[in-house]
Amino acid sequence: MSTTIPPITTPPPGPSVRVRAEQFWRRVTDGLELNQLWSQFQADARASYRLYAREIDSSRKQGVRRGRHWWGITKQFFWAILEKLSPARRVLLLLALLMLIFNPELQWTTKEGTHIVGFDLRLWGGLLLFVLLVLEVADRVVMKRDLQIAREIQMWLLPLNPPAVPGLEIAFATRPANTVAGDYYDVFPRTHPESVNQTYLLAVADVAGKSIPAALLMATFQASLKTLSATACPLGDLVERMNHYVCTNSQSGLRFTTAFLGEYDLQSRTLTYINAGHNAPILRRSSGTIERLEVGGLPLGIQDGSAYQTGSTLIEPNDWLVVFTDGVIEAINARDEEYGEHRLLSVLDRGINSTPAKLLSRIMVDLDFFVGTTPQHDDITCMLVAGR
Repeated sequence: MSTTIPPITTPPPGPSVRVRAEQFWRRVTDGLELNQLWSQFQADARASYRLYAREIDSSRKQGVRRGRHWWGITKQFFWAILEKLSPARRVLLLLALLMLIFNPELQWTTKEGTHIVGFDLRLWGGLLLFVLLVLEVADRVVMKRDLQIAREIQMWLLPLNPPAVPGLEIAFATRPANTVAGDYYDVFPRTHPESVNQTYLLAVADVAGKSIPAALLMATFQASLKTLSATACPLGDLVERMNHYVCTNSQSGLRFTTAFLGEYDLQSRTLTYINAGHNAPILRRSSGTIERLEVGGLPLGIQDGSAYQTGSTLIEPNDWLVVFTDGVIEAINARDEEYGEHRLLSVLDRGINSTPAKLLSRIMVDLDFFVGTTPQHDDITCMLVAGR
């Protein structure tokens, strides 16, 4: 009886060390190149520096030596970091630093001689720092998840695409400085029971501040505007009611809101507007002349009962209206230069033969090119309206 011995098969070789290293590096860097990683690090470093620098007084007092001055700044910077942590984590950080800096020795003498025992606590100090990093990352992940949910809710409040308005072509875009923003924009129809004319309300607003507080006030602004717009009242009364409502939530004027509200009449092509302390929108006529829509009053939320003047203008075919928040023209580059209205007008002049959507894309690309790697310090919102 013969027995057949199966051939011995060797398992396929696993990935080489080089391949595994490349896979590990791609996982760590998300596939980014070294120059992209360096740019990201620079942006993060600038943002962190601005966060801590707000709490540091770098002015040198008269009679204070240079070395003592810099030692004072170092202490301020240390406390600015330490006070961002919870009390328990402050103790953990201090203990880890002590372990990294000091290596104590225990010495005693017996009949046999002097005995010295050294304690190398650097490993334990590094482990404590790692534990602190894990705790901070866990907080960041939870906060980031909550902010992402808040961002999704905020996006539901803002229109994804502009409505079809006869006689106009509209495009808008927004870019928050943080995960959520305090800028608001909208275009929606408004019907007056006493009139057969159909009108559309154009709104761009900017709540003072950034991030979650501004986003919450933006949501209340949007809700109140939609509710009050459904009532039969002229634009002036609508803005006065909005001002009264915002005053109840502005913390005595600290959380005011600048806004541009315009009501466009389809039949007469007239835009009735009120500028409540907002950046004056730019109306570029087909002839090339520039008009500023400045009529209005104080920002909403500063003074209850404030009066607002109403302006009006025509939007003829080939006219362009640009409504923007201060984050557009006040965007800065690495040389601390502002983008400015002059550059915005230059892009507008070069793209008047295109559609609002394409021109708005050009503006945002030019803004990115101008800013470069400088972190965005304010929310950016822009609305383009072209007469057709």
